[in-house]
Amino acid sequence: MRDKNIEFEVIQSIKTKDALFEVLQYPKLAGSSDVRAAEQLFYVGAAGMRLKLVRVTLRNGCLRNEPGTLYYMHGSDLEMKASTGGGVFKALKRRTMSGESFLVNEIHGSGQIYLEPSYGHFFLLELNNEEMIVDRSLFYAGSGDLDIGSKMVSASAAIAGGEGLFQTRIAGTGVAVLFSHVPAEEIQKITLNNETLSVDGSFAMMRTGGVKFTVKKSSRSWAATSVSGEGLLQTFSGTGSVWIAPTEEIYSQLSTPEGLGQLALPPGAMYDRETGK
Repeated sequence: MRDKNIEFEVIQSIKTKDALFEVLQYPKLAGSSDVRAAEQLFYVGAAGMRLKLVRVTLRNGCLRNEPGTLYYMHGSDLEMKASTGGGVFKALKRRTMSGESFLVNEIHGSGQIYLEPSYGHFFLLELNNEEMIVDRSLFYAGSGDLDIGSKMVSASAAIAGGEGLFQTRIAGTGVAVLFSHVPAEEIQKITLNNETLSVDGSFAMMRTGGVKFTVKKSSRSWAATSVSGEGLLQTFSGTGSVWIAPTEEIYSQLSTPEGLGQLALPPGAMYDRETGK
């Protein structure tokens, strides 16, 4: 057996003064001794899906990662600690309001840290004394000096927006690792300059802190809204940036028979479960 390191493909990286964050992609997996697993692996490979993971190289730095996300690590002085991330009250608030874990892991020192692999996608976000509001449970890991908390959304967004009453707030300077349902290259960043962005669906994944999030009617009157076919729209207004993942809804539809039927119809047409048309 040869001692050979895996040659990962680096698909995204960000370097800071004390850490290097990289999203890695496995080469084609060689196979499995289990015939059933090998069959599934064949179809996964034929579909172009690749196993990915995050590697963080620390130089006297600190990584904060969600519990259960560590794959393995190696280094002469790496030490893992459990932290409330700013005190018990803040941990309780984070847990009950944003859905994040009560305790967070902090890994201090120098060395390499590998986080759990996934066929999903990872997105590296660099903050420079900024505030970002992201969908719940997207935060995966990040620089140790980032402040992770919660942000209350408007009543309309909580009731009709499908996002819940609280979202995750990330603030400070550093790098945040987010789990994404779509590849990073399919995420679109839209810049607003005292403007409004209306989205028909829940595929807006994050925004800068200065952007206001509400849910509004697609038209001025309820009568016009009822015949427009659009209903309520997620609305973002102000100055800042909004990141959207339009293809997320397509992937969601591909995962169900009803969704496949809907995709075969003209855009906006209704799907009948009984007839399949």
